[in-house]
Amino acid sequence: MSKILVVGGAGYIGSICVEELLNAGHHVGVFDNLSEGHRRAIDPRVRFFQGDLADISVIKLALTEFQPDAVMHFAANALVGESMTKPEKYFNNNVCNGLNLLNAMHECGVKRLVFSSTCATFGIPESVPIHEGLPQNPINPYGESKLIFEKILRWYDEIHGLTFVALRYFNAAGASEQFGEDHRIETHLIPNVLKVALGQRQAAEIYGTDYPTPDGTCIRDYIHIRDLASAHMLALEAPKSAFYNLGTGGGTSVKEIIDTCRAVTGHEIPVLERPRRAGDPPRLIAASEKIRAELGWTPKHQDIRKIIESAWAWHVKHPNGYGD
Repeated sequence: MSKILVVGGAGYIGSICVEELLNAGHHVGVFDNLSEGHRRAIDPRVRFFQGDLADISVIKLALTEFQPDAVMHFAANALVGESMTKPEKYFNNNVCNGLNLLNAMHECGVKRLVFSSTCATFGIPESVPIHEGLPQNPINPYGESKLIFEKILRWYDEIHGLTFVALRYFNAAGASEQFGEDHRIETHLIPNVLKVALGQRQAAEIYGTDYPTPDGTCIRDYIHIRDLASAHMLALEAPKSAFYNLGTGGGTSVKEIIDTCRAVTGHEIPVLERPRRAGDPPRLIAASEKIRAELGWTPKHQDIRKIIESAWAWHVKHPNGYGD
C-alpha cells in the first residue's frame, strides 16, 4: 500500500478521504493549518503536520519526514461569494500557496498529485450535462483560481514529470459515521436545511423559484462523500495525468432537497423564498462517463434520500459540529 499525504485533511472532504484511505490499508499523513478544518476531524491513526502552505519550508519538512508516494490536495478557500469581495485571498491561497506545494513536491521528488478542483471552472456551461471538453469560463475568482492551478499542473507534468489527476467536483454531500460537514461559514444547501430541523436556523432559503426547471428551482448534481473518496483512491492509480468531472449524472432541485429533508428528519422545515442570486445556472449536472470508462469509477450511493440520511445521522450525533 502507498503512503499518502493529504493536504487539507482536517476539512470536510479531506477528512473522509483520509478515513477511506486508512480503511483501504494506506499509510496517511495529514497537513493542515486548521483555519477551516478541525482538529477533531483528524483521524487518530494518521501522522499530523500542522502548517501552512504559505511557508514552503514547512511543507518541505513534512514531505521530507513523511516521504509520501503521492499527495492529495484539498487545501483551498472555496466560498464563491467571498471570492467576489476578497479575490486576493483566493489567488494567494489557491494559486500561490498551491504553487508552493508543487515546488516543494518537485524538490522532494514526489511525482504524483490528486487535486481537488471544481465545476466552477466552467462558469455558466454551454450545455448540460457538463463534459470535460466544454469551454472553461469562470465567472468568479474562486473558479478562476482553480482553473489557473489546473493550467499550472499541465505545465508541471510536461516540464517536471508530475503526474496529476484533477477532479472537478459538483455538489459533495452526506457523511460517514465518524466524519461530516461542519464549515465555519456554511453555504451548502443540505447542512443549512438540516440546521432548521435541528432548531439552529428559522427557515430554509430558496434563491429563485422561476427558473426553467420542473419546479422552478435550481437543479444540482449531488454526490455522496464516500463516492467522492473512492474516485480519489482510483485517481492514485491513474496511468497518466487527466482531468475528470465528478458527479452522478443525475439532478435534484432545491425544493426536492427540502422535501427530502422534511421526510428524513420528520420536521416541517419552513421556507423563505428569496430573489435569484446572480450567476446561478438553472442546471449543473456532470457527465462522468470519462472517469467511469478510464478509471472504472462507479458511484454506489446515488439515492438522494440515502445521502441526506447519512448527513442527518451525523448532525444528530454532532449538533454543534466538531465544537472547536
